[in-house]
This record gives sequence, C-alpha cells and structure tokens, in this order.
Amino acid sequence: MASVQEVADTYIIEMAARDPIAATEWGVAGHDDRLPDLSPAGLEECADLQRASLAALTRSPKDTEADRIAAEVMTERLTASLELYDAGEHFRSVRVLHSPQDSVRRSFDLMPVESEADWQVVASRLRAVPGALEGIRATLQEGLSRRLVSARRQVLACAAQCDTWGGRDDASSSFFAGLVRGYAGGSSAAVLDNAAGAAAQAYLELGAWLREHYLPAATRADPVGRERYALAARSFTGSELDLDDTYQFGWAELHRIEGRMAAVCERIVPGASLGEVIAHLESDPERVIDGVEAFQQWNQELIDTTMASLDGVHFDIAGPIRRCEAMIAPPGGAAAMYYTGPSEDFSRPGRTWYPTLGKTRFPLWREVSICYHEGVPGHHLQIAQVRYLADRLNRFQRLAGFTSGHGEGWALYAERLMGELGYLDDPAFELGMLSAQAMRAVRVVVDIGLHLQLRIPAGERYHPGERWAPELALPFVIERSCFPADFMASEVDRYLGWPGQAISYKVGERVWLESRQAAKDRKGAAFDLKDFHRYALDLGGMGLDQLARELERY
Repeated sequence: MASVQEVADTYIIEMAARDPIAATEWGVAGHDDRLPDLSPAGLEECADLQRASLAALTRSPKDTEADRIAAEVMTERLTASLELYDAGEHFRSVRVLHSPQDSVRRSFDLMPVESEADWQVVASRLRAVPGALEGIRATLQEGLSRRLVSARRQVLACAAQCDTWGGRDDASSSFFAGLVRGYAGGSSAAVLDNAAGAAAQAYLELGAWLREHYLPAATRADPVGRERYALAARSFTGSELDLDDTYQFGWAELHRIEGRMAAVCERIVPGASLGEVIAHLESDPERVIDGVEAFQQWNQELIDTTMASLDGVHFDIAGPIRRCEAMIAPPGGAAAMYYTGPSEDFSRPGRTWYPTLGKTRFPLWREVSICYHEGVPGHHLQIAQVRYLADRLNRFQRLAGFTSGHGEGWALYAERLMGELGYLDDPAFELGMLSAQAMRAVRVVVDIGLHLQLRIPAGERYHPGERWAPELALPFVIERSCFPADFMASEVDRYLGWPGQAISYKVGERVWLESRQAAKDRKGAAFDLKDFHRYALDLGGMGLDQLARELERY
C-alpha cells in the first residue's frame, strides 16, 4: 500500500512524462525536449492518471497531520480537474488566456538557452510544435462534433494571437524567429532556423483553421451559464460559493474601495476628481519612467530592495529564493502581468513577466503594488517558498498544489499588507494599490454578472436594473477600475473566456483576511503576524475551504 508521499511522487513523475509543459513549469528536469500529446487520446491518458492517483489515495494510510493535509490537497485538486474534464471543457478550450496553444508558446519562455546543449533541446521542442498544435486541432474538432464549442470572441482573439506568434505580416517578427535570434551561432543554426520556421507556420495554419473552419460553428453567446460557471469557480477557488452572495460582495467591496480612493485623492490634489488626480500622477516626470529597459530595471530594483527589506523582519526568506528576475513578456499574449515559479532545483529562478502592450512610457503610481503582487511578498514569496520546503511538503504540494483562490488571494492580500507595513505611505502608491483592489472587485461584479446574466442592482448609478452584457461591461470596467482602456478590453475578453478565475483574487483575499482576524481574536496579545504568515504559507497551496479549516488550527 503506497503512502501519500509515494502516491504524490509517482503522480508528478508520470504526469511530467505525459505533460512536458507541466514538467517545464514545475522545473522537473528531463522533459524540455518534448511537448504533450494534446489530442483527445493524450488528454484521456492524463485523466486516467488522475483517476488512478485518486484511487491510490483512498487506500493510503493517513496517520499524521502532514499526511491528512497532503491527501486532502491532492484529492481536492485532482477531483476539480476531473470534474472539468468529465464536463468536456477541454473540447472547447479556445480562450485568450491559458489556452493550450498559449501554453505551448509560453513553454519556451522557461527553457534555459545558455549552452549549445540547451539550444539543441530548444530545437527538439520546436520540432514538436506542429504535432502539438495538430493535437489541439483534433481535440477542438472533436468538440465541434459534440457541439461543445467556444464563443466567437475567443476564437477571433486566439486566431489573432496565432498570427502574432507566427509572424503573419512579417516572418522575421514571429515569436519563434525572435527566440532563435538569441542563438549566438554554431552547429545548431540551420536546425534552429528550420524548426522555428515550421513552428511559426504551424501557428499560422492553426489561426487560419480557427477562422475558416471553427469560427462558423462558434457560439455567438459569451455567457456560460450558472452550471458551467459554478463548476469553473469551484475549480479555481477550491470552495463551494454562493454566487449571488459573492456578486453582492463584489459590489460592496467596490463601494468601500471607491470611498477610500476619494480620501486618498484628497491628499494628493485637494479638491480634484479621481480622473484629474490620475492625470496629474501620469504627467509628473518624477513619477514616470521612459523606456522598456529602464522600466524593467526599475522592476528588478524594486524586487531586490523589497526582498532585502522584508527578510528577517516580516518574513524569513530562504537563501535559494532571494533571486527573482523581472522580465518583459513577449507580445501577443494577454495584457495582465504574471509570475512563473522557479525550477525544483532553483537553477531557474522565479520570474515576473510584464506585457508592455507596445508602451514605452510607464507611470509608476500603480506599478509599485503590482510588483508587490507578482514578486515579494506576493507570488514569488508564496510559490518559491513552497518549492523550497522539500523536508515537509511532498512533490505534488510543492509543484502542483497551486489553487488560484489561495494563490491570487494571497497576492492581493500581500498588496494590502504592504500598505499596513508602511511601504505605501506615499499616497500615490496607496492609490495605485486601491485601484488594483477596485479592479479586482470589478472583476467579481462583471465576471459573475456576465456569465449568470444578472441584473445590475437598482440602486447603482450605472444602468440600474439592466442585465449585464459585454457591451455594458467594457465602459464599466474602464470607468470603475481606473486601468487603461486597452488593458481592460483584454480583461473583458479574459473574463468571458476563462469564467470563474477572475473572482478568485477577491474571494481568496477575503478568506486570508477573515482567517487572520479570527487568529487575532483567538490569540489576543500573543498574536504574531510574522509567525501567522509562516504557518499559513508553510501549509502550501490548497483550496480555500481547506485553507480556512487549516488556519482555524493556528
């Protein structure tokens, strides 16, 4: 009878072999030269492994608290994944963010390219791109036959991504041509050029297929409905949510945050409106950086100085994770900044990725809290620290236990925490944090409202009583989030194509805040914030319902 740890280790080993993209993301060595079989048969093999692992877990002894926690984490994550699979969601995975074709392209961002041997591995994976995209096409074709299709909005956006990555207007502008231009020259040059050209062509062909073959069958309706939404939300949060209550929570949070923003604006430019304050901050040369390289360097310096300042005072940061790289994301993807974790052996560091959307001028008032969210004490501290805990967490917990509600909830909580710790005393930076909070509250309102086609409350000033629809969403998110229009347009596409994920930030933050307050109430004067964070983060990733239960034990 296998132990929980043995089941977890076996799962990671076997899933890494079946899904080399996951292996690359986890930093499990030995699989970077391949891509997964993304056809229906290949996806079924992965689902079979998950089913077998769940069955093995039921037989595993759970004699310790560590075994109990680990088994619950793995059971919840695998069950959530299989629920989506059994519902056929993989047959309609055309979406602007975290689609299979996006994962194939992004896998190259995480590969080492320092040595000739590294480039030979890159060449092998490049040669596998056409086959991987053909597998995606086969799965989507099966979805067409089952009438499980994505919405037109997502199809058009994904086809445009394929054009960008494939260099439709200029072959030299393809992602893959740019990738191999980083090769210094040597015996692999011709192989890399040929493989890059074939990979780019495969993306162009997928984009054409999406437009010509898939688009005519795509649904015009963006909302997925209550049943599909509830399933997705459960997967992203690890929680059974009352969606109507959560919708009302989103509105209440938005109003609370907007009240605070008005007070902070008064400190920056007394008597000015929010729009006037933002215009002031974005025109202040002392608060703006010009140039992509200079902005990347600013991000790196902020990560480094924050890490040094927090370490030993508010957090104990292990040596191997004191390195986090600030990167600029390749063009073509979604507009949101994101984080990728370190490899298992920390030879590849954690990284933050910033999509510039073609910008070369960067007002800093909102960027500080975004950097805290993606770097430290946000995702990097959370994810990299867990990967370091090999002495207490199994490989599944360290590599595959991430749950959006837990992870994004922590990162949003981390932004607010930095204000509590005094790092946002400049009212401009506090306003930036509050605007990020407002945008996440807007996400709750719009994501649930759109997919469930709920009515806007009668007391609201924006289209009271009307049902949410995409044409109402974009003006609302631009006005109430205070983020740029191009960014929020991408966000609306994201909400419509990836239901349930956008709410995980605020829903998760609420659990972190409520659990911290409950711990304060229990411990009184003995409560220690640093120790609470250590205890909570050392649990590793898990669903929000389990997180709340585990933190009751603190």
